[in-house]
Amino acid sequence: MAVVDIASNLKRLEEEIQSVAHDCGRDPRKIRLMAVSKLFSTAVVEQAAAAGQTLFGENRPQEAWQKIPQVKQSGLCWHLIGPLQSNKARRAVEMFDVIQTLDRPKITRRVNQYARELDKTLRVFIEVNIGEELQKHGVAPEELGGMVELVDSMSALQLEGLMTLPPHHQEAEASRPYFQKLAKMQEEVNRNRQLPLKELSMGMSRDYRVAIEEGATLVRLGTAIFGPRPLL
Repeated sequence: MAVVDIASNLKRLEEEIQSVAHDCGRDPRKIRLMAVSKLFSTAVVEQAAAAGQTLFGENRPQEAWQKIPQVKQSGLCWHLIGPLQSNKARRAVEMFDVIQTLDRPKITRRVNQYARELDKTLRVFIEVNIGEELQKHGVAPEELGGMVELVDSMSALQLEGLMTLPPHHQEAEASRPYFQKLAKMQEEVNRNRQLPLKELSMGMSRDYRVAIEEGATLVRLGTAIFGPRPLL
């Protein structure tokens, strides 16, 4: 198995993000790189952290509960980017700095309840099922307005943005219309908000360049940083 140079990958990706941003007239300082550490070991996370990476995403709450406390470096920010079940909500609120995957009223209310009990203001995103795929999580596009109103009414939640995972295609360009749609949805939400949503979490290792061109403020990269994921 080839040795992956995580530090070099991070440096290269940051340079590419800056290049794409400049090419499309965006400020690269407004685009953040998230390292998606799903299935990777604590040691791998620590290598990335030692190279200066501070923002990490985990898909599975149970995996994160074991991994996060073992990471030695302090000052890291952890986002939940996978689906959240009600019976795991309290631990998720305890463990994560941000939950990106609010997608239904029940889990929203439960997350708010636990955040209140923990005296914590939790930053959150709403996940949008932008391709309206039956097998995927996320609020339907036509229901986004209602979800925004609900999250805004929760005293312990701070809504920061929208997140999506578009339908999978081999060609990165196929993701563009979905990224464009999410950006337009954010614009529509912001027309009626005193505090505009600033975050668009979209784009992965395959299509993050297209996502940046369409307004992503946070790209979620795993294999581009760490190499192929370990087999379960």
